[in-house]
Amino acid sequence: MKIPLITFFLYLSNLVLVMAQDPHRFDEDIKKFNKITAPEDVVVFTGSSSIRFWDDLTEDCSKMEVVNTGFGGSHMSDLLYFIDETILRFKPSKVYIYEGDNDIAGDKRPRRILRTTKKVTRKLLASSPNTEIRYISAKPSPSRWAYKKQYERFNALLNAYCNKHEQLDYIDVWTPMLGNNGRPKPHIFVEDSLHMNRQGYLIWKDIICRDSE
Repeated sequence: MKIPLITFFLYLSNLVLVMAQDPHRFDEDIKKFNKITAPEDVVVFTGSSSIRFWDDLTEDCSKMEVVNTGFGGSHMSDLLYFIDETILRFKPSKVYIYEGDNDIAGDKRPRRILRTTKKVTRKLLASSPNTEIRYISAKPSPSRWAYKKQYERFNALLNAYCNKHEQLDYIDVWTPMLGNNGRPKPHIFVEDSLHMNRQGYLIWKDIICRDSE
């Protein structure tokens, strides 16, 4: 039986989407997280590759006892799925979360991401009611600049949500990563124009690690 070409491509695109959202793609990361030992009241940094690749996090945020459970390619829904392994098992005093970047690039609507964000918050505070939560805004990047409006919409929703809750804070990394021309500073990214180099992380250090002082 011949399958129409358009049907085949629709099937293929749906298959890729399902595979991209398969939580088992993070099995190796989760195994590593389960081996981490940390004192109670540690500060957890988690989220997608912008956290995962922050190699100098311990030195940059030296006034905090930090654990990095970033897992590259993750969405907010993945964080919700693995919240026990990435956050709750550590009983943190504070958690910094960076998600939403891949969600937008995966064509998820900002309000849908926010709904998942609220689920993350509820589950986290139900288990650890005294934990302070810092949501880091989505960052701008040259490779995803076509999604500018969606990122700005998500950041606005996230900021408004955090402002309504005493234990939540919104950290804006979007604005300081833009140049005078209103576009992402190209020199703070590696060759893929998506992930940050050391200069990019120094911007994050000045904003995020200062929060502990």
